[in-house]
Amino acid sequence: MKNKNILIIGLLITAGVAAFLFWPGNSSSQLLASDKTQVVMYKNQGCQCCTKWGDHMAEGDFTVEEKPTPVLMQVKHENGITRELASCHTAMIDGYVVEGHVPREDVERLLSERPDAIGIAVPGMPTGSPGMEMPGRPADNYDVLLVHNDGTTSVYASH
Repeated sequence: MKNKNILIIGLLITAGVAAFLFWPGNSSSQLLASDKTQVVMYKNQGCQCCTKWGDHMAEGDFTVEEKPTPVLMQVKHENGITRELASCHTAMIDGYVVEGHVPREDVERLLSERPDAIGIAVPGMPTGSPGMEMPGRPADNYDVLLVHNDGTTSVYASH
C-alpha cells in the first residue's frame, strides 16, 4: 500500500511538471520549442510596414508575435520611449525595448553586448530601413539610437 501511494505521488508530480512545461502560452514551452529569441511587437492594427519589419526579424534567429493595440503610445511611454523616439511599433526583446525599424544586425549586437540601457530606437520611419523599403526610392541615412536608462540617447549605429 505504501509503495502504491509513493508511485501515485510520483506520477502526480511528473504530470504537474509536464503540464507546467508544455502548457500553451507558458514561456518555458516556448523556450523548449525553439532556441529562437522571442520578439513581442506592439503595433497599430493593420500596419503593414510593422509586419514587414517582423518578417525581417524572423529571417534571423527570432520568432515574432504581433500584438495590435489601441494604446500604442501608452505602451511606448510605460517603456521609456518618448515622442521624439517614437516610430510605428514597439518591440520587447529579451529585456530590451526596440523601437521602430531597427535593422536585425543592430538588435543582434544589442543582445550580444547587453549594455545597461532601455534599448535602441530608430525614430520615425526612414525610407530604406527594414520594413520601409520602397522600390525606386533612395534609402534615407538614419541613426539607431541607444536609449540610456536616464532617457538620454547616443548613436549606436548609422545606416
